[in-house]
Amino acid sequence: MTVSLSPAQSAMLGALASRINAKSIVTDRDVIAPWETDWRRRYHGTAPAMLAPASTAEVATIVAAAAAHRVALVPQGGNSSMVGGATPPADGSALLLSLRRLDRIRRVDAEAGLAIAEAGVILAELHAAAIAVDRRFPLTLGARGTATIGGLVSTNAGGTQVLRFGSMRALVAGVEAVLADGTIHDGLAALRKDNRGWNLDQLLVGAEGTLAIVTAAALRLVPAARTRSIAWAGTDSPASALRLLRRCQMASDAIESFEILPRESLAAVLAYLPAARAPIAGEHAWHLLIESTDPRGDALLETLLADALDAGLIADATIAANEAQGQAFWQLRDSISDAERATGPASQHDIAVPVDTMPAFMIDAAAACDARFPGTHASGFGHLGDGNVHFHVRAAPGTDPARWYAEDVPVVTRFVDDLVTAAGGTIAAEHGIGQMKREELERLASPARLTALRAVKAAMDPLGILNPGKLVALASARPGP
Repeated sequence: MTVSLSPAQSAMLGALASRINAKSIVTDRDVIAPWETDWRRRYHGTAPAMLAPASTAEVATIVAAAAAHRVALVPQGGNSSMVGGATPPADGSALLLSLRRLDRIRRVDAEAGLAIAEAGVILAELHAAAIAVDRRFPLTLGARGTATIGGLVSTNAGGTQVLRFGSMRALVAGVEAVLADGTIHDGLAALRKDNRGWNLDQLLVGAEGTLAIVTAAALRLVPAARTRSIAWAGTDSPASALRLLRRCQMASDAIESFEILPRESLAAVLAYLPAARAPIAGEHAWHLLIESTDPRGDALLETLLADALDAGLIADATIAANEAQGQAFWQLRDSISDAERATGPASQHDIAVPVDTMPAFMIDAAAACDARFPGTHASGFGHLGDGNVHFHVRAAPGTDPARWYAEDVPVVTRFVDDLVTAAGGTIAAEHGIGQMKREELERLASPARLTALRAVKAAMDPLGILNPGKLVALASARPGP
């Protein structure tokens, strides 16, 4: 397929030809095409060219040229966005800005507990670099083999260890970024005290590339875990699970993960992974995955789970005998999204409610959806410790996927989002807004929030050239033809 450059785009690339390395300008359709579709294959865009800078200086040169020619840019890292946040518009009005060549870990300082990683560094590579100096970066997620640091910062990624260490926002000590006019903000000094007005570094965390292009980040490291205990338990209700979580938190501040999933999610994974097997025998309505790095090792979880059995909070439990078995437990949890996607089309929602109300929400919201949309089936799994529910409404068997996504999903989404809002929650817990949730944000967010978001966007990107169509609309800004 031939995709033509607009006059403005052509002029911009012409101006860049003598200013950046030739490898940084890509027009080969075979190279660009795989990056024009999002991870879920729900959004398909078109980019006449892809810019692939290898340094922050090249990013600055590119952004300055884009501003001069009023050409929109869509920043992209590992392209693992769950909300279409890194997909270019379908009309070819934007160029892709790939940050994957910014892949250096500039420094790992074990004593200071800091790492400086460029935007294109893959999360798993940062994990390995930290472990090599007896430290660790305490944020992980299923896409750690493809997700990049720039994307994780820009979406304020969460993952499975938020319970103890917080989301990406809590782990970012500073940011280097190129602003919409091509100037460079250098916040990598990781100052602990700095009262020069707004915290620009934190403003860019979760901004989804709409305010600036993150090129590197200073990230907090923690000591490597000396012990790691991973348990799997079966329970009859999320309410019992929450009571067990509270007991765990009272006993130790080293509980790092507390995941909950319904029986059907485990069944889907076991069918999807031929070699997998259930960690415990018997039928359990809900399953729990608990991880601790308490210095007492398995002894802590052994005591807590034994007490929970006596109290009737769980029906069965096991503790991983070794690291391989622990990894097998986590593979079950990490494979849920892929396994459920293989069962058929679904309306998927990354939402959060207050932790204390999460058990009731998981039950009541699923029942409300099943009643409102006969033939569908709803359920949720997620991070009980931070209230994050991955809530899926699966289409009735035999439903045409094209009709489901075009006609049914918008209706289901509004219904679910209204339930979340009524529960005092958020429609975007850890995946961001992207383009998938922008209209719902505008429908449900308070006027104060929308006014602030639009004002910040207008101030920092007045031409509207950074990741247009994502997060928040800015009607007054229009990139050039």
